Amino acid sequence: MKKILISFVTVSSFSLPFLALAAGPDLGYLGKLIIETTSLLRSILVLLVSLAVVWFIWNVVRYSMSKDLEKKGEAKDQMIWGIVAIAVIVSIWGLVALLQRAFLGNEGASRAPSNFEQMIPGGKI
Repeated sequence: MKKILISFVTVSSFSLPFLALAAGPDLGYLGKLIIETTSLLRSILVLLVSLAVVWFIWNVVRYSMSKDLEKKGEAKDQMIWGIVAIAVIVSIWGLVALLQRAFLGNEGASRAPSNFEQMIPGGKI
């Protein structure tokens, strides 16, 4: 009987932390750090997307204004790299949002309203 009691106490003492986390962990400082880091990443990604779009538009202008075929080819290559850069940056942006929703739930996932009624000021649809 004593062995059963000791084994029960041992197993229950090791399983209590898992039961406490079943209700959902309070991330505290770690959660705030993740939210702030993703906020910083979002700001950086917005800046990078803006720069990539400006780069792409600049090369479109260069391509359309140039009469030399070699310069047109160079501008065309730069336009293609601009599109690739935009695609990579947007995919990283999506990956950050996916990871934030996976680890933090809806707590810091999006600052946008979740339904249309919240988007319209003072009224329903």
